[in-house]
Amino acid sequence: MAKIPLDAHEWFSFEDDKREQTWVFDITFLESNWTCIFGNGCQGVLTGPAEELVQGCCSYGAHFVDEKDRRRVERAALRLTADQWQFKSKGKNGTTREKRNGELVTRLVQDACIFLNRPDFHRGPGCALHVLAIDNAESYIPLKPEVCWQLPLRREEETDDRGHVTTTIRQWDRQHWGEGGDDFHWWCTEAPEAFVGKERVVDAMREELTAMIGEKVYHRLSAYLEQRAKIPAGVRLAHPTVRRKTNS
Repeated sequence: MAKIPLDAHEWFSFEDDKREQTWVFDITFLESNWTCIFGNGCQGVLTGPAEELVQGCCSYGAHFVDEKDRRRVERAALRLTADQWQFKSKGKNGTTREKRNGELVTRLVQDACIFLNRPDFHRGPGCALHVLAIDNAESYIPLKPEVCWQLPLRREEETDDRGHVTTTIRQWDRQHWGEGGDDFHWWCTEAPEAFVGKERVVDAMREELTAMIGEKVYHRLSAYLEQRAKIPAGVRLAHPTVRRKTNS
């Protein structure tokens, strides 16, 4: 019998009740126990291991999906205090910029995103916008760039000639960073060290998923996974990173 490829994923799809849209989900990742290990073993996305920098995936700044995304973050930046944001004084000159190729990105300060507080900051390392959310007991989703609060989830949309939309929710892989991703020494969805969460991704990232797909679609996804849980565990496919670790 042929072996299951180590990079195999299982997918679940269904048609939307209200619109011409098909939803597709990478359930292998959504049912995995991946968790963000920022500041707890994350080696970052530079060309060599850099755990001591505690930069995570913030080394190159954030890319905005559109002008609306950028304006939303710029408004949130105006709320940040010096207690929450190490580089507030630098922010007076603006927090975002447009690259020559038209891409909208956050500015860099000391070789990383302007919003990233460093280990020597009195509030500790991490995103200043995340600190703002914690201090005010509010969601960080309306405050941070879309790519930042979604990672490592990725939403892709394709529209065919008839206008039918196919929306795919999957894990963010090295390839999605473009050519620069090939230079990463380390990427979290490829690292067994990150698959140590106490919950499935679909549960731990419920708020993010709901913001990406809506409450009704999330409930349909959850209902399917509940039914699928009744299938013997041996039939389901473990995440490739976990399978590679087991087979090594």
